[in-house]
Amino acid sequence: MMFMMEGESVFVGNIVYERFHRSIPMHAHSDNSFEIHYISAGNGKVTVSGKEYDTSAGTLYITGPHVKHSMVPDPNDPLSEYCVYLKLSGSVRDDKRAISPLKLFREADEWYGKERYGLGVLMKALFAELAEQNIGYRAVVESLIKQIIVSCVRNYSRKKSSADPQGIRSGDDQYLKIEEAFLYEYATLTLSALAGRLNRSTRQTQRLLMEHYGMNFQSKKTEAKMNAAALMLQSSDMTVTEIADELGYSSVEHFSTAFRKYYGMSASEYRVQRTEKA
Repeated sequence: MMFMMEGESVFVGNIVYERFHRSIPMHAHSDNSFEIHYISAGNGKVTVSGKEYDTSAGTLYITGPHVKHSMVPDPNDPLSEYCVYLKLSGSVRDDKRAISPLKLFREADEWYGKERYGLGVLMKALFAELAEQNIGYRAVVESLIKQIIVSCVRNYSRKKSSADPQGIRSGDDQYLKIEEAFLYEYATLTLSALAGRLNRSTRQTQRLLMEHYGMNFQSKKTEAKMNAAALMLQSSDMTVTEIADELGYSSVEHFSTAFRKYYGMSASEYRVQRTEKA
């Protein structure tokens, strides 16, 4: 779904509600991509840009382009989350006089705090519309997402509104496909499979990854595997051998070499260090 807001295109790549019994490894999104996370129930830990937070119901956090974040639910009281993924226009006119919700939303690469402007009600209404799909539901969904953006901005900004900025460029869901592939399929994903999903050649896919993430396919896959490994070492009792197998390495020695090269220490040393800090 794509709509216009303040002269800028807003592409809605994903709208999800999930109760998390599994941890989400550290990951980040591409240029002009934003995720709105609203925790409606449960407890756990969220890490945003290296800062770890004890998270509970009523929490809102927003992650913009290239902001690394992860989530570990409490196994006895798993987190429930509403998540909306947005991709904004690639360029807008720089109007220094304009103070508007979408401009302020774009400027905040990350934010974490308690929600104070009725976001939970808006999220429930949004999912009800998507489930029922009554006449005119698309118009209502568009309106609700715009209200959600405004609600987010009100949570972290006290500025008053002004003129609207301008600029138009269509959105695309290819970045969401890329990010979800590396987030959930880090053990088995291949360049050819990703290229096929994007309807691009492998060369075009490599070029796209370099342009928007600053790394080639293999480097991004290694990053995804190492982020997942770090999370498993911190939040599970899995052995190093079990982790190596889960990540798709041919042997524990291969995994250990890759881990040491990436983090500068062995997996066992990393686990001890993180345990001591906890």
